[in-house]
Amino acid sequence: MLLADLPNGARATVTRVVSASAELNADLLRRLGELGFLPGEPVQALRRGPGGREPLAVLVGETMLALRLSEARCVEVVTTS
Repeated sequence: MLLADLPNGARATVTRVVSASAELNADLLRRLGELGFLPGEPVQALRRGPGGREPLAVLVGETMLALRLSEARCVEVVTTS
């Protein structure tokens, strides 16, 4: 499952960060890792922007971030209870 697909309030654990399209390069993937999107790290989808779109507010570890959907589609997660 992708971070972009998590419903508001859902918790998950990062499994890996991968390029979702050819236009997303290694610099973006490295940046996501630097922000804390590392395997085993807990994440929570908090809320979405107007109309359920961008940005996506997420909690990674103890840090709140806003992501574009294209960035959230690069983070693979497994849901937790």
